[in-house]
Amino acid sequence: MTETTAAVAAKGGKGVTAGIIIAAIVAAIGIALWVVQMSGGMIQTAMRNLDSWGLYITMFMFFVGLSAGGLIISSVPKAFGIKGFGGISKVAVMTSIAATVGAIGFVVVDMGQPLRVWELFVYSNLGSPLMWDIIVLMVYLILSCVYLWAQIASERGKVSHAALRVISVVALVCAVMVHSVTAWIFGLQQSHEMWHTALLAPWFVSSALVCGTGLVICAAVALRAAGYLTWEQANLVKLAKLLAVFLLVDLYFFGCDLLTEGFPAASGAEIVSMLVSGPLAPFFWGEIVLSVLAVIICVVPQLRTSPLLAAAGIAAILAIFCKRVQLLVGGFQVANIDWPAVLTPYTVTDWEGNMAQAYQGLVYWPTPIEFGIALGVVGLSFLVFFLGLKLLPLKPADE
Repeated sequence: MTETTAAVAAKGGKGVTAGIIIAAIVAAIGIALWVVQMSGGMIQTAMRNLDSWGLYITMFMFFVGLSAGGLIISSVPKAFGIKGFGGISKVAVMTSIAATVGAIGFVVVDMGQPLRVWELFVYSNLGSPLMWDIIVLMVYLILSCVYLWAQIASERGKVSHAALRVISVVALVCAVMVHSVTAWIFGLQQSHEMWHTALLAPWFVSSALVCGTGLVICAAVALRAAGYLTWEQANLVKLAKLLAVFLLVDLYFFGCDLLTEGFPAASGAEIVSMLVSGPLAPFFWGEIVLSVLAVIICVVPQLRTSPLLAAAGIAAILAIFCKRVQLLVGGFQVANIDWPAVLTPYTVTDWEGNMAQAYQGLVYWPTPIEFGIALGVVGLSFLVFFLGLKLLPLKPADE
């Protein structure tokens, strides 16, 4: 290693250490706010009977996508015996592990009383997609750790390439399943117009590929700039081209869903109106603009510089986050119950109001404590990722 390379590596090590410290502080603040939430109850959040899921479940969906995408990017080349992306595979799996920890963390903080988590297993209903998701997530986290260990052991000659390929295939199947099951939590609920569609599972998988690829691009650019690893620009361009394809497929699914909902006389026309020009329009148009911007950067050769590709990755990630907000919040905005006239004087959210008034201005917005706790879980994910970079041999074997 030359003197210059050693200096860059030392810089990268200091950057990882600083990341660990900052992420640990953010995670600690989030834990403190979580304790406050548990002591005062979920009434401190903006979630109510009519909006029973909020920021936590939105972030859960988002982080599951980040985790599945990272593992798919890592496992596909090995599963099919094709050339990979220049040794970024282990870093991609580490992003998957960190994102899975974050996804599980958001489920825990959304439960309100985590000490009762054991009841999920004692009184589990295996016919519920929620239970399927819990099982798949646990298996997925374990399998991701096993897959990372297998890659490291393979480089040391302790695991054969055939065995690693088998594990890659299993990991690929599990990555697709974890996002499909998450989609079924929503898609199998017939009472919500925006969720009840067979397209949701493949759409979730395409979104996972988008934000997972975007995350790997951002991680690769940042780690290369920090001196943690060296990586050829050609490999970054390969990922950028994949990101453009995944974005176009995701936009195609989005268009199919909008056409089905908003076709003349369709029952979902009010949902399309809510997205295009209603209260969720900023997230709708934000997704469209960010996706198109990312595609342009990825397909125009002159724009494929490292800073712009990192910007494209961030834009793709934010576009999928906008999609998650539309899906979860929008699914609660159309009344899913029909009430007889005799019930109209009774309360839903306000004892002085009626059912019609309860649905006015229903769009959910998180409280400050929800933002703080969510930021803490994100900090926990970054902490896991940085600890992996610090303690595990994630650099390519030839470095």
